[in-house]
Amino acid sequence: MLLALLVSPALYAAPLAMEEVAPGVFVHRGAHEDLDEGYHGDICNIGFVVGAKGVAIVDSGGSLATGQRLREAVRKVTDLPILYVINTHVHPDHIFGNAAFLEDKPVFVGHANLAAAMDARGEAYLRNLNAWLGDAAKGSVIVKPSQSVADTLELDLGERVLLLTAFPTAHTNTDLTVFDRASATLWTGDLLFVERVPSLDGDIAGWLAAIEKLRGVSALRAIPGHGAVVADINLALSDEQRYLETLLADIRAAIKQGKSMEQTIDSAAASEREHWVLFDAVNRRNVNLLFPKLEWE
Repeated sequence: MLLALLVSPALYAAPLAMEEVAPGVFVHRGAHEDLDEGYHGDICNIGFVVGAKGVAIVDSGGSLATGQRLREAVRKVTDLPILYVINTHVHPDHIFGNAAFLEDKPVFVGHANLAAAMDARGEAYLRNLNAWLGDAAKGSVIVKPSQSVADTLELDLGERVLLLTAFPTAHTNTDLTVFDRASATLWTGDLLFVERVPSLDGDIAGWLAAIEKLRGVSALRAIPGHGAVVADINLALSDEQRYLETLLADIRAAIKQGKSMEQTIDSAAASEREHWVLFDAVNRRNVNLLFPKLEWE
C-alpha cells in the first residue's frame, strides 16, 4: 500500500481509447460537453502520429490527468520517444495536458502568438479549470511552446514529415494545422468543427478565409478539433461555412433593423439549430462576441 502511494499517479492512468484512422495516426474523440456544464477536461480531439524515429502529440487535452491518459495510450502503441507536443491553438481543452509530457523533454510547438496568448489568458484559464474540475484539475499548468511557427514548419518523425501551418486570426489568433504527408491526414484544430457548433473567439472574416485555404489541402481525411473524422473535408467545411455566414448575415440584418443584442441573441442563426450539438449555449456566446463588433462596421 505504501509503495502504491509513492508511485506517480500517471502510472495508474487508464489509457485513453484511441482509433487508428490511418497507419500510425491515432485519434481520441472528445465528448460533446460544454465548458460551463458537465465539463470533464476531455472534449476535443487529441492524438498522436508515429514515425520511425519518434512520436508527435497533436493537442494534449484539458487537464494533466487527460494528458497522462494520452501518454499511456502512446505507450501502448510504441516505446519510441515523444519528440514533439503540438498545440493547435490556445484554448484550455487543448493545452492543459501538456504537463503530462514534461518528463519526455519534447519540443513544445505552437503558433507564433501562442506564448503571448498563454501569458494573457493563463491566470483566468487556471482559475476556470479549478472551478470546472475541482480536484481533477490538480497538477494542470500552462506549458508554453519552446518552438514557434510564424508561417510553416516541417517536423521530421523519421520517414514521416509533418507540415505545420500558422493562420492569421480566425477561430483564434493562434490557429495551427498539422498535415501528415505520409497518410494525407490533416489535423485542423478548431478551424473545423464537425457535429458541434463552431465557437468563435477570433475573427469571423478571417475564419471564412481560413476555410477557403483549407479547401486547397489535398487531404484524404481531416481530424477536426471536435467531432468525427471526415473523409470529405469540403463537405464538412461547407457545413461550417454555412453556419458562420448565416450567423454573420442574421446579426447584420438585426443591426440594420435597429434590434438590440438582447433581441438578436436567440434569433441569429436559429435556422442552424437542428444541425449542431450544443447550439443554444455556444451560439449565444458567438452572438455576444460578434454583435458589438458588427455594430461598428
